[in-house]
Amino acid sequence: MQESVLTTILLPAALGLIMLGLGLSLTVADFTNVLARPKAVAIALVAQVLVLPAICFGLVSLFGLDPLLAVGMMLLAASPGGTTANLYSHLFGGDVALNISLTAVNSILAAFTLPVVVNLSLDHFVGDSQDIGLQAGKVLQVFAIVLIPVAVGMLVRRWQQGFADRMEKPVRILSAVVLAGVIAGAIVQERERILDYLASVGLVAVLFSAISLTVGYWLPRLFQVERRQAIASGMEIGIHNSTLAITIALSPTLLNNSTIAIPPAVYGVLMFLTTLVFGYLVRRNAGEPARLGSEPPA
Repeated sequence: MQESVLTTILLPAALGLIMLGLGLSLTVADFTNVLARPKAVAIALVAQVLVLPAICFGLVSLFGLDPLLAVGMMLLAASPGGTTANLYSHLFGGDVALNISLTAVNSILAAFTLPVVVNLSLDHFVGDSQDIGLQAGKVLQVFAIVLIPVAVGMLVRRWQQGFADRMEKPVRILSAVVLAGVIAGAIVQERERILDYLASVGLVAVLFSAISLTVGYWLPRLFQVERRQAIASGMEIGIHNSTLAITIALSPTLLNNSTIAIPPAVYGVLMFLTTLVFGYLVRRNAGEPARLGSEPPA
């Protein structure tokens, strides 16, 4: 793939902004607060790290996806949640404090687990993956692009909490705009084949989104986790950071492969619909009106 403004400047800047915005909403207490909800956190992390990659592997194998598209789906499955999950959790009555804690821990874990999932997927689906894998040096880059902006945002919040509070909403809105631009850019880059990709990966992306949300909600409920925490888990586990996945796929110094970026780009568009449907259903299941923007129940 030829290097472009999208891959060398816009994508890293977009991801940096989104992860910085995440850091502005985090404190050290968000990491330690996981101890107050050990069961909910443990179940959500097991689902994120083990269950979802296994489900995604089953889906891409069942549908016989093109090898690089299959790797793109696995990359997406290994990507953590983020601020979008926190927003949806608030809209539909989830425990947002739990979301924030899960996002904090997931961001750390993903720096280690994502390269493992990607490399195993490349070995399985592609075979000789030496040219596009995430070996030692590239793993350090993934670690840096995930954690450094978050750490900077947390430091800003620690030193200038008022500024961080004021900037959190504008950065969140700008991040959403940037996300849309990133997805559009990835799709435009593959515009000649996009209809073929939509036909081949669209159904898998929708199914994976729906299954992720369902597992994220019902697995905790099976273990008697209370409903608000289960909603938070459903949003955190069900909404994947497609910008991170697209950045890793397109970055000239990481995977540098536009085909791998297609599943996260397609998912990034379709998941908004599946998440809205999921949010409506869990609110209706609880006998509550599905009003967007209403405050979570106490």
